[in-house]
Amino acid sequence: MRTTFIKTVVEAAERDESVFFLTGDLGFGVVEPFRNKFPSRFLNVGVAEQNMVGIAAGLALSGKRPIVYSIATFAVFRPFEFIRNDVCYQNLKVVMVGAGAGFSYPQYAATHQAIDDVAAMSALPNLVILNPGDPIETKLATLAALNHPGPVYLRIGKKGEPNIHESEPIFEIGRAITLQDGNDITVIATGNILENASKAVKLLGAKGLAVRFISMPTLRPLDKELVRKAARETRLIATVEEGFEFGGLGTAVAEVLVERTVPKTGLVKIALPQRYPSEIGSQTYMRSVYGLTPEAIAEKVYQNFTLPL
Repeated sequence: MRTTFIKTVVEAAERDESVFFLTGDLGFGVVEPFRNKFPSRFLNVGVAEQNMVGIAAGLALSGKRPIVYSIATFAVFRPFEFIRNDVCYQNLKVVMVGAGAGFSYPQYAATHQAIDDVAAMSALPNLVILNPGDPIETKLATLAALNHPGPVYLRIGKKGEPNIHESEPIFEIGRAITLQDGNDITVIATGNILENASKAVKLLGAKGLAVRFISMPTLRPLDKELVRKAARETRLIATVEEGFEFGGLGTAVAEVLVERTVPKTGLVKIALPQRYPSEIGSQTYMRSVYGLTPEAIAEKVYQNFTLPL
């Protein structure tokens, strides 16, 4: 996903001279294609994330289209006040990119695990949050972010995530993407857990269930109408995300279900419990500990489907 992101940004910069790239001394091995091709539009600000966001705000006010890039936890939490006051308060055209969503950096423990960044950023007005699930969605989300007239937070994986889509879908900010239709269960996944959710959907299909499978690459604004449609047409909605159970996709879907009267439907949130992990290991290991393997996702969905409403 990171490779697709930088390739898309380079191609966009070839067409648009206003695209400007800033990094907080991170991403090397990935960002060099932009730096080498557009050295006058590339700036390494060093380990100074607050300054990076402040500079980006100034560039946006000067007519540039700045992109700020860092590990997701550093991109969000170190400069949070600057994101709030300089970017979101002024509704500026700044794309903030957080690389390493979820357990992409599991070996460094909670300081590098982007599992609470969505909840924090969701509190900020004017901010669009994009969370693509595969390289195809990453390309389309990057282009959408660069064309959006206000601030965007774009989260991307870094573990060589495979394509889940067979071809490029129609991508719009605020619109979900239906990969498969079904009338028993709706599985809604977001971000780089999309691969495991896709495998879980196949396991549920093998049990004879008709599963509607939806990718939600935009977390803010959420596609509320598609959620309501799923509630009307299927018995259970399951949300899958590699982040905390509160403040992310599951919470947003739950809010939709209580905002307006919909037929009685169940909701199961498959996510991390609200505590920082004490375990250390690979992304695969961390997903196994917290029930985010395809088998664990499918089993939890199936158990909830068989419960009476």
